[in-house]
Amino acid sequence: MSFEASHLQRAGSPALSGRSSPLEGPVKSDKATRRYAAGIDRALTLFDNALQDWADYLPFLGRLLKALQAHPPGISDVPHKSLVAQRLSQCLNPALPSGVHQKALEVYTYIFSLIGKDGLGRDLPHYLPGLSPVLAFASLSTKPSLLALFDTFIVALDPAALRPALKAILLALLPGLEEESSEEFERTHDILQRLRKNIAHKQGANGVQDSSEDQFFWQCLFLATITSPSRRQGALAYLQRHLPRLGKPADTKTQANGLSGGQEQNVSHEIEAVTSPEPGLLIRCFAAGLSDPQVLIQRGFLDMLVTHLPLHSGVFHSKVIPGDLVKLTKAAVSVVSRREMSLNRRLWTWFLGSKEPSSDHKDAAVPSKDVNGHSDQGQERRVKYFEQYGLNPLVQGIMNMLGTDAVTTAEKARPFRIALALMDRWEIGSLVVPIIFLPALKSVWRYQRVAPTPEEYGEVLRSASAFFDGVESGLIWDEISNKLLHATDMQVLDFQAFHEGLELASFIITHFDLQEEEMVVSHIPLLALSLLLKFSTSIQAPDYERAPGQEVTEQTLQLIIQLLDVTPERAFDTRGSKHSNLPNALGDALEAGNQAFLASMRENYQGRQGSSRSKATGVDKLLVAKLFLFNTLHLLDQELQSDRPSRFFEGEIAMLEKLLRRTPAKQLRAVTELLSGIRKASQNLTALNNGFPELRHVVPLVSLLETICVGLPDALWLPDHRLRLILVNLLAGLWPFLSPSRPKSNVEAVRCVWKIQSLSIDRKLLESCISALMVESPSDYGEGLLDIENARRFAILWSHSNTNYGSHARSSSLIPLTPKIGSLQDKMLDQHILARPLLLLLDTLEDPKTDLFTFTTAWLRSSTNVHIILDFLQNKLQELQGPRVSGSSSSKQAAKVENDSIDVDEGLYYMRTTLNIIEHSSNDIWPTLLARSSDLSQFNPPETKEGHSRIKNEEHDKRNDIVTTQMRLNKICLGYLRKDLEERTNGSPNISRLQQTAVSVLEEVILRSTSLEDTETELESPVLSSLLWSIQKPDHSLQVSLMSLVSVLLRRRLDDSKRGVEKYHRRITSGDHNGQRNMAGDRLEKQESYVLPATPPPMLLDCLFKGLASTGSQPVMNHWIHFLDLCLPFYMSNLFQILIPLVDCLIKALHSLFEDLQSSFQQRDNRSTATMEPVSTIIELLHGIEQVLARAHDHLTANETTQSSTKPPEQAQGFFGNMVSGVFPLDVHKSRSAGANNRLTVLLCFKDAVKLCLQIWAWGNRQETSWRDPTLSSSFSHTSLRLKNRSRRILEHMFAAESLECLETLMYSWRNPQMLQISEVPSPVVLNLLHVLDGSRPRNTIPAIFNALYSRTNPGALDPERKSTLTSELSDVDIARFLVEYTRSLEDDTMDEIWSDCMNFLKDVLTNPLPHRQTLPKVLEFTALLGIKVDHTNFGENRKRRRELADIFLRQLTATFTTKPISFSSDPSPTKGQKLLVQPHRVSNAQSEAASDDVVAVLATIIPHTSKVLVDSDRITTASNIVSTQVVIPTFRWKTFPRNITSNLLELLLSMARIAEASKVWRRDVAEAFNDSRFFCDHSYELASSGWLPLLREWINSDKDRMDELLSRMPSPTSAGIMFGVGASSARLEADRKIQLNLRRVATLLLAAPNDSFVVHLGAIQAKIMDLLSATAASSPSSATRAEIYIVLRALMLKNLPIHLASLWPAITTELHEALSTLYPGRNRDKYNMHCIVHACKLLDVLVVAAPDDFQMRQWLFVTDSIDAVYRPQDLEARALVDDLIDDLDDASAGTLQNATINTPNASQVGSRKPLLNNQVLQGIPKENLVDRVIRPFLRQLSINTFEGTYSMAAFDWQVVYEDLLFDIFDDKSLV
Repeated sequence: MSFEASHLQRAGSPALSGRSSPLEGPVKSDKATRRYAAGIDRALTLFDNALQDWADYLPFLGRLLKALQAHPPGISDVPHKSLVAQRLSQCLNPALPSGVHQKALEVYTYIFSLIGKDGLGRDLPHYLPGLSPVLAFASLSTKPSLLALFDTFIVALDPAALRPALKAILLALLPGLEEESSEEFERTHDILQRLRKNIAHKQGANGVQDSSEDQFFWQCLFLATITSPSRRQGALAYLQRHLPRLGKPADTKTQANGLSGGQEQNVSHEIEAVTSPEPGLLIRCFAAGLSDPQVLIQRGFLDMLVTHLPLHSGVFHSKVIPGDLVKLTKAAVSVVSRREMSLNRRLWTWFLGSKEPSSDHKDAAVPSKDVNGHSDQGQERRVKYFEQYGLNPLVQGIMNMLGTDAVTTAEKARPFRIALALMDRWEIGSLVVPIIFLPALKSVWRYQRVAPTPEEYGEVLRSASAFFDGVESGLIWDEISNKLLHATDMQVLDFQAFHEGLELASFIITHFDLQEEEMVVSHIPLLALSLLLKFSTSIQAPDYERAPGQEVTEQTLQLIIQLLDVTPERAFDTRGSKHSNLPNALGDALEAGNQAFLASMRENYQGRQGSSRSKATGVDKLLVAKLFLFNTLHLLDQELQSDRPSRFFEGEIAMLEKLLRRTPAKQLRAVTELLSGIRKASQNLTALNNGFPELRHVVPLVSLLETICVGLPDALWLPDHRLRLILVNLLAGLWPFLSPSRPKSNVEAVRCVWKIQSLSIDRKLLESCISALMVESPSDYGEGLLDIENARRFAILWSHSNTNYGSHARSSSLIPLTPKIGSLQDKMLDQHILARPLLLLLDTLEDPKTDLFTFTTAWLRSSTNVHIILDFLQNKLQELQGPRVSGSSSSKQAAKVENDSIDVDEGLYYMRTTLNIIEHSSNDIWPTLLARSSDLSQFNPPETKEGHSRIKNEEHDKRNDIVTTQMRLNKICLGYLRKDLEERTNGSPNISRLQQTAVSVLEEVILRSTSLEDTETELESPVLSSLLWSIQKPDHSLQVSLMSLVSVLLRRRLDDSKRGVEKYHRRITSGDHNGQRNMAGDRLEKQESYVLPATPPPMLLDCLFKGLASTGSQPVMNHWIHFLDLCLPFYMSNLFQILIPLVDCLIKALHSLFEDLQSSFQQRDNRSTATMEPVSTIIELLHGIEQVLARAHDHLTANETTQSSTKPPEQAQGFFGNMVSGVFPLDVHKSRSAGANNRLTVLLCFKDAVKLCLQIWAWGNRQETSWRDPTLSSSFSHTSLRLKNRSRRILEHMFAAESLECLETLMYSWRNPQMLQISEVPSPVVLNLLHVLDGSRPRNTIPAIFNALYSRTNPGALDPERKSTLTSELSDVDIARFLVEYTRSLEDDTMDEIWSDCMNFLKDVLTNPLPHRQTLPKVLEFTALLGIKVDHTNFGENRKRRRELADIFLRQLTATFTTKPISFSSDPSPTKGQKLLVQPHRVSNAQSEAASDDVVAVLATIIPHTSKVLVDSDRITTASNIVSTQVVIPTFRWKTFPRNITSNLLELLLSMARIAEASKVWRRDVAEAFNDSRFFCDHSYELASSGWLPLLREWINSDKDRMDELLSRMPSPTSAGIMFGVGASSARLEADRKIQLNLRRVATLLLAAPNDSFVVHLGAIQAKIMDLLSATAASSPSSATRAEIYIVLRALMLKNLPIHLASLWPAITTELHEALSTLYPGRNRDKYNMHCIVHACKLLDVLVVAAPDDFQMRQWLFVTDSIDAVYRPQDLEARALVDDLIDDLDDASAGTLQNATINTPNASQVGSRKPLLNNQVLQGIPKENLVDRVIRPFLRQLSINTFEGTYSMAAFDWQVVYEDLLFDIFDDKSLV
């Protein structure tokens, strides 16, 4: 079909194609015709020259009408018809008054009368686009004229001419049907009816109207309704009047037997007309109407659904595919979200059918009605109607919404709100909710994992919760029960599905409200019991041991426990139960009871099927309670009978514990029967040689026993001999897990021990059992004696009993073990719980030749609770002394006094024990003895009452005096020396020994620290040899003895030396044991004449190295460290030579032990570590390193002091000396030879020690738990805490000695976090450690950092003692980074501590900034950070300080650019993604890392806070000017601009844009950059969205006149004055480039600004576009700028509402036609080059995809927008431009590449409509191949792609078009 008349050269040529035809000029060329054409041309010229205001349009139209009326006779064509049509269309602009519109319509009327029907049919593409949108905005006076124009001329055209434009005509007329009461409604309706009849004019052979043409009318009407929301109201009015009723079912008699009469035939034709050839358009028409935002339109379409398209319609079952019915149902049910009753009522009617039976169901009987007028049969009929016709599509629609990956939260929450609304009608909800309930909850459960934010997930969860709360509880648990019980069948189990089902059930329990009474009382207990029965069956299945089966079973148990958690006690309340119906002995008939329960439950839930009301459960509560309890007991009994408890034992115990709290007391008697099973299990397990195979096997037994004890009421709890046997067996089984070789289970084992003690009525049970266990194993020293392994176990029990592990299960029958005040160990001894085992251990001190003695001694030295033991012994001694027997004495006291011989024996025993403790304890015993005693009572009273009263009064007067343990011990010892003691003991022979022991105690207390022993020196060599070979054997006591002997010998060597030797005194350090040395403690005393001691034995050093490195010596490592400390004085002459090997030996041993300890916590079993006591050994070695470093540093300090000639003697400094200036030891000037080497040696050792301690600290500070066993977290916490504390104290001492070097080592570790084996980069561990070290407070650390920085930038400015030795590989930049990060981590309140140091440092840097030029950016950031932190504190309220800081900041800012001006790479073309400015290391917590010398990145973080730093507005302005002058302007003016621009610079400018004081500066700079001709390039495109566009948005918001300025720069095209030759071409190219750049700037501003920001400038923009469109190939500027014009038009379309672009559509339509018409073969393309054509195709592609309302009425000119795009008639010729064009191109191409296509995803698949053309499609295609490879496939697919996009009802993908347009704007390759 053609736009032209048949007499033209080619019938298929479109009218607007621009071909040479009579359409553009009269056929005749005589004088009259030329005069006629000239008159019209003159009239058209007035439009361009004389129109200034709306009033000028009337003269123009009058002049044009007169020119048209002057046509010669016989001439019916209109010259320049395209231009005439365009000008008339522009005169119908909505902004013009109605008078202009009426005059324009008058001209239209005359033209249509002039050209006639045939001419109008031929020229319809010229005139119809201008008339189409008028009715939508026409005034009341204009509408009659317009409708008359349509009625008289357009509707009467030939159907062949109307067919391509039918959709546009419908869109033009539908606004007239919006108001039924309006005057134009009936006339518009009549016009549409005439149009419909004209289109469907063909008649069939039998006289019946053929429906084939009527189909086209309906299909176009449906398309118009779908695509144009503004015309939907009018379309609804027409559909309500003329859409045939489609409610006849598909299987009616008429359809089955064929046509039976004329009426049925007409109805059949009408139905065929609206459903053929594409019935999906009818469905989508209704779906679009139901989704309309206007309620009235939704209501109208719902009415039509009820009356015209009911669910039982045969259309849905014979023509429409199921997916379309689902789409319609989804759209219909979505109206419930409006909560509008009028909409819901119509929706229910559609779903349930009409209340009265239809004519198709007349055989139904008349139903009876109830008192409310409702018919029971009618309700049943409606339910069956919905179930038959509407249930499946509705469920499928909701399922689709649940399964869709929704973009917004509202879309994800919509199905839940719909489902909740559906429950308002029980007829619908009762059928729909059971099907969608679990999928709906599964949807929100899965959304939890992928929700973008917690807030969005919370919104969806609230909607789901509302839906859940509305569902009947019986239905909820029916669905969950069916799901879970079926899935737990191990025969048909799908493990993956059931795993998901269990997680879903757990999610429901934890996230939804389950407090409804019927849920918690009836349904939840039933489900829990059902799962318990399935669980019991599962673990007995033969394939249960499979891994998936175990996981599923474990999840089942967890779910049962969760269900029990929400079950209240009243759920098992058996009052009112039918006891007669229950079996009497469930214990014997458990299986029968289970079957009875399952049958009752099936009956209960099956009775709910189809019921709309909640039905009370029919399962008896007593039956549930008994079955739950007995099945649980049965499971536990099976566990107890097995050899090894299963992994579910603990869960089953937890289940029993919950049942005991909920089950009635009279049903719990059977629980006590478990004691026999527990006894057997404990006996079976303890029968093994090593006790329980794993700790997890005994812990559940203890927990089970505790659960029974706590849960059973007192009346049923009657402990008997079985309980005692169980407790004894459990204690015996726990005993091996107290071994120190199993550190990972010690804490848990101790907890179990105290739980067992709490369960026993006999308070002596634990004491007796532990004592028996300690002597049970055969000892090396005889039967019944203590074994060393048992001693170690008791030591673990003692050390871990600090925590309150006791369980107060029976406070009525047991003495509480854990008091509210005091420690557990106090009560352990007061109540004699661990007294006897403790005394057994202390008895081993009597024999020093045993390993037990070695161990006990080490234990006492490392114990922190010796005072508790001493208090216990003193209390015993006081009790034995007793008061003088008097008349008031009790009988018990009297009897005790009479038995004096026993008193003496016990006194001797306790006194000897006390002596052993004092002899073998560490020096920590002395602070203990000097501390206050824990018991000030029970001192020996005076002998008389008067004395008693006097002493009492004295004590009252001195009640505030402190009585220490030493004082109390002295009094006790003196008490045994009284003269009357023999009288009370009757001359006992042991009294002498008791007294001697008491004297020894006193002697040790007073004189032990000064006692020495005499030895011989000739035994040194053999003793050392013995010691050397003893290292290789496990005989630890021999090593200790030998080391003791060697120590004595070495002391003798010192005593025999003739030279004066300096005395070395032992010092107390912070360790856990004896002999530790405090680096920051007392000074080392020296004599004036210091002489080195004698040469040590040759083998001594070898012994030391091998002993410290040997694994066999680790259990006695404390003795080796002590031995090392004694030997070090002999090596003072060559200490620095052996220092590095010695420290290296210790560190290697530590590394090995530490790795072994780490791996032990990573193991999942209970295997012992390779080291006997790894934790204690590590602590000892750390102590050894501390000792060695202390000796070395003291010796180094002493040598330097001796060599110094300038330092006074009273200022001598040592390792333990005071810090000068609060930071550093004031070292003297050192010689640069041997002294410097010695200092370097010591510092290297310090560095290694700091790294080691930091690794230990980092290991204990790790937060993630994936690398260790989570069940042993308590043991890990205990172990790591000990190691962390020890390493921290060593670090504190090393910091006190060498703070600068230690701090540099920490900075190196911060820069290299891989050495700490952690993932953070950079590591926060170092910063956290610095904050907890006592010696690294900010006032000490900040100056040290400054000195480290000075040592690398300007070392000459530092005193020699403050310089760094530079042993750490740190640069000045690294230190500056650390300075900033450390300051950022400080609290704001610390600023007052460091303020003076920081100010001095900053001033010093400003004095000489050149050495600091590399670090000045970070120093500048540091200054700003000080200002920010000071602003948050009261300290910052001092204005003087703030001004001082602001001045320093400004001076630093200037110095930064003075010393190191900003520079860029000389490479003008960096690779994509590279930045020419070096990125800073760290900008802030929320920004990316970059190098610290990038001043731009630093400024980007500083500028937003300038108001806090600079305070004054003048200073802020000054700083902004400096930044602009030194950074922005040089960057913008550099030769590599804009490739040297970084995101940091744009962020800097954006920050400046938000500061009022910098407004002038940044706007000037941005304007300069934006107007640069190099601005548009690929590098700018990379930064456009995130950098340039936000910056330009701020720029344009601050100055709206920028758009006018840009428009004024673009001159109008002109051909006057154009020279010929090379100069003319260059001038034209220069003009073209300027226009292109300015047009791209306009498009960029349009994209950068908010939507509709330039509405007031649209007139000027349109005028400039129209002006530039007049350019030709020879003008200046030329037509080469058209591509940029199309870019601007795309930007206008994206950023403005279509209503604002009404005046542009005529020009856009004409321009697109002219551009695309140049593709016809043989056309001249001088005016439109290939680049312009490509952008014209892109513009058309975007318009077709976006489909604005005004363009839809012009769309038919370019593409086939009707059903003809898919179902094209055989005789139909192409009328759309692209279809005709592709025909010509295919003909001219001779069949080459005719099948080429553009691969784009379908709109229905991706959910959005995207353009066919994009930059990926065009990339890499040569210019000469664009037509064949891109444009032809694009044109071939455009029409069908348009129809498919409409049919999919997908939304327009705005973002894709935006990104593509942005790429085109910044594509510099298309510039001339």
